[in-house]
Parts: sequence; structure tokens; C-alpha cells
Amino acid sequence: MRKTGYQWWLDRTRHNLNLFDIVRIDHFRGFIAFWQIPAAEKTAVKGVWQPGPGDDFFHALKKEFHHLPGLPIIAEDLGLITDDVKEAMVRLGLPGMKVMLFAFGGDIKTHPYIPENYTKNYAAYTGTHDNNTVLGWLTKDAGAHELKNLEKYFVHPIIPENLPWLMIQRLMLSAADLVIIPMQDILSLGHEARMNIPGTAHGNWRWRLSADPISPFLTQKLRQLTESSHRK
Repeated sequence: MRKTGYQWWLDRTRHNLNLFDIVRIDHFRGFIAFWQIPAAEKTAVKGVWQPGPGDDFFHALKKEFHHLPGLPIIAEDLGLITDDVKEAMVRLGLPGMKVMLFAFGGDIKTHPYIPENYTKNYAAYTGTHDNNTVLGWLTKDAGAHELKNLEKYFVHPIIPENLPWLMIQRLMLSAADLVIIPMQDILSLGHEARMNIPGTAHGNWRWRLSADPISPFLTQKLRQLTESSHRK
């Protein structure tokens, strides 16, 4: 890839930017270091860490898309992220991710995924394509500790159908530069509308948005929240 000036990546990025305003790079840490496994191995146990292309790749992107005010890229930095990855994101000026559904498993005062603890250079989500919907998570996945933290955070017992919009509101009022809300949560849909279950090979990516699912009430509600939180 380096020998061609990352041409395959440049073409792929250009195509995506023709379709979308911003692109998320999954598993960003692989550009800093990746786990290399011999082809003959049946599992990933016997591998070694290898350096990724790092800054060189992103400098190629910046050169190619120099006409843009900044790289329209979100770096997926979920999970265990090492210091060298964090330093690269700061050095390159790339926003990371915050997922609110992850916030209730630990101490909600200090948890990095609680909206009050966000800083500016992040894209904040209720959940992603790999999560259950907010309502699905509440009814299917949340454990006793998470439910207790949830009530403590919102300071009152949770009415399930209200939770998606309670979370949306907290995200919109956070310091994160960007908020991304799955349509399933805007529509307060349950587990049946989940997009994907990681580690499974069947039954995923089947949810479809109908042509006219958003009522005038929801449209106005979303607009008022966007304006009151001073978002564009």
C-alpha cells in the first residue's frame, strides 16, 4: 500500500466522501499497530504486534484532500486503547468516539462515556450499529448494576419508552462536537430493530427504515432540541 502512495485507500476514501459527509475508520488502532498472525494458524493466539503505517498514511490523506477544511474522519477508538494510539489521535487532530450505552457499568461519576465527562473533539452516540437499541438494551441487556446506575444518573425511575430521548437530550447537551443518533433510537424502537450482533453470522443488517416513519411531532421535537442545545 505504501509503495503505491496508498492509492487504494485514497480511491476508497474519495468514493465514501462522495456518499457521506464524514467517514468513520473502524479499528483505528490498527493504523498504529496491528496483530499479525501467520496464515497457517487456526486461531489468533500466536501472533506478534507490528507497526502500522501511522502518520504517513494520514499525511497522504491530508495531501489528497487538501481542499477540505480538515480530514472528515472519525477514529473508532473504543475498547482498550494504548497511549501511542491516543497520542496519534491528538497529533493528527482526529475525533474519537463516545458511546453512552457503555457508561453505566462502572462509576457514573468518573466514567469516560458519561456525557458530562466528554470533551470537545469527540463524536458521541447513544449506540452504534454493533449495539442494541437503547430500548432493546434496557429490556434485554442491562444488568442490575447498570439499571441502578441508570436510575441514579437520571434521578428517578426509568419509564422504558422515555429512555431513548432522555439519552439523546443528554448527548445533545454534552461538550462533544458531534452527536450521531441511530434512527432506531429517534423512533424509540426495541430489540427487533437492532442492526447487528457482533460475532454472529446470520440475521444481521436486515432492519430497514420505511419511507415516512418520522411524524411531524418527532421532527419538531428533534429540531427544538437541536436548536436549544446550540447545534447546527
